[in-house]
Amino acid sequence: MIEWRQANPKVLESWYEKSGVRGSPRRVVSDDDDILKDFFPRHLVTHLAHPAVAETDEVFKRYLLAQHLYQWLNFTKAFEVGVVCRATKLIAEQDCGIEVPSRVRMDAYKILVDESYHALYSVDAVEQIQTRSGIEALPYDFQPFLDNLDRIGADHPQHRRLVELVQVFVFETLITGLLVDIPKDPNVVTLVREIARDHAIDEGRHHVYFADFFGRLWGQLDSGDRKVVAALLPDLIVRSLQPATRSASSALREIGFSPAATRSIIAESYDPESVTAGIRSSAERTIGILENYGVLDHPGAREGFAESGLLYL
Repeated sequence: MIEWRQANPKVLESWYEKSGVRGSPRRVVSDDDDILKDFFPRHLVTHLAHPAVAETDEVFKRYLLAQHLYQWLNFTKAFEVGVVCRATKLIAEQDCGIEVPSRVRMDAYKILVDESYHALYSVDAVEQIQTRSGIEALPYDFQPFLDNLDRIGADHPQHRRLVELVQVFVFETLITGLLVDIPKDPNVVTLVREIARDHAIDEGRHHVYFADFFGRLWGQLDSGDRKVVAALLPDLIVRSLQPATRSASSALREIGFSPAATRSIIAESYDPESVTAGIRSSAERTIGILENYGVLDHPGAREGFAESGLLYL
């Protein structure tokens, strides 16, 4: 086990010069035909490759790509404000239940600004792309996801604050293909690539911050609280990375697939084995952090992660 040690204290020291909100321009849709490119990398929209979808007209595929982008941006907006900011605010205002240095609290305020800016440019991108493409975003409801996330730990209401802090650690350290792959795809609308790149740069610093914060948190928990955290983490990671099939279903129905056909496409595109493999891959770095801090050495923890498909014993 690697004992907790302070992360680079300068990770957010250059925030005033390097953060997206301080140094990056507003990203806008260009005036040329860039808007005719894909709205999202096709290989990241799993149901697009389903045979029933693959044989549809390109106009329908473009519609599905647009809706996938809108879902991602609207999720980002709601998640940054509703989940990341609510937990980061606890740290900034010294209401997180543990002792943290002044620097850690000041950096939390910087992250609050970052995340609010990420929400702003996500909404801005949706508005711009709707206007230029003529494709309206379907209604998006974040509440079912948030309710599902917050049900984790519902049996421990006295640990609500602790659960929210662990939620933000998990999300800010998970590594998905989105922020990495989108900027690399020249076939994607430039605006989308630029905001994904901007977001990735900020999140790199946030990753270091929250990995450090979790070390502080875990180090100050008593054995009872550690037991709760270790038990909840596998379910939290799995729920955090479940594919957005509700939004995908709505888009498929909108282009004419029947309810039965839509259910079939979703079930075959997002089969449990493939979904679990994807979640396990995206969670590798987070699980590595937990391993380093000794979380998986807590009685029953490693078995719980294995039962959730996150580890092989």
